[in-house]
Amino acid sequence: MQLPIQSQSTLYAESWETEAGPEDLVEIARTADRCGFAYLASCEHVAIPRRLADAMSTVWYDPVATLSFLAGVTERVRLLSHVAVVGLRHPLATAKQYATVDCLSGGRLVLGVGAGHVKEEFEALGVDFEQRGPVLDETMDALRAALGAEEYPEFSGERFAFSGLGQRPRPAQRRVPLWVGGSSPAAVRRAAVRGDGWLPQGDPRDRLPAQIARLKALREVAGIEEPIEIGAIAEPLYVGEPTWHTGRRTLTGKPDALAESLRAYAAMGVHQIQVRFRSRSRGELTDQMAAFAAEVAPHLN
Repeated sequence: MQLPIQSQSTLYAESWETEAGPEDLVEIARTADRCGFAYLASCEHVAIPRRLADAMSTVWYDPVATLSFLAGVTERVRLLSHVAVVGLRHPLATAKQYATVDCLSGGRLVLGVGAGHVKEEFEALGVDFEQRGPVLDETMDALRAALGAEEYPEFSGERFAFSGLGQRPRPAQRRVPLWVGGSSPAAVRRAAVRGDGWLPQGDPRDRLPAQIARLKALREVAGIEEPIEIGAIAEPLYVGEPTWHTGRRTLTGKPDALAESLRAYAAMGVHQIQVRFRSRSRGELTDQMAAFAAEVAPHLN
């Protein structure tokens, strides 16, 4: 699941999140860890322009700091950046940050990346917004080298080059998974030819099969035989029969009915789903997480 609180876009934030803080994040992370959730995710924006602030808000915790903080209060759950806009900085700087997260967490990092969409953010940091796609492609290649086993990684590309520069600590994992977030044609192509995983962004169920087929076809053409982790973001969920209006798209009801609905994702070729629960308080959220883990998840795998 994507963590609440750390990003508060009006598209998905609950009203109680505006007053929440670190202690709430800790309790939610510990609940996920205890209940067997696969990962917790944190996303990135450096700065939000006024023209977008009403919709996006300006609350966007830094993912490196957030995931490192939560690594210290959890033991098992994986830590995903969904997504890090890695084209905003040099890949060696990004590699140093996320290799440290992986080391400190005992190898629990999943590095999710995306191209970004806020032009002013790029301009403020001196990065060419129009070239963000090619920059991300090369950055992923550079990160693959920089997050490998070598203390002195080497890479030479159009924009970035490094050799003879040592970085420790190395990641605890032999290969840090690189997942690509996004549903544009460029994002699907990027996931197919460069990613270990793909997380679509906003694709409804009826669009997913065609997107997955395209991703697999692109991967086959590229001659890549390694499996890729295909994800999906499920509809908002509420386990049980709510006594309040949870929204038109929310899936509600008994655990077996929710499980039957969610199993449709597996039939499409999806390997993991990211879930979000409707809630009116932290307590209701952690109760929903526990109910899902105990009563719904066992019927999915």
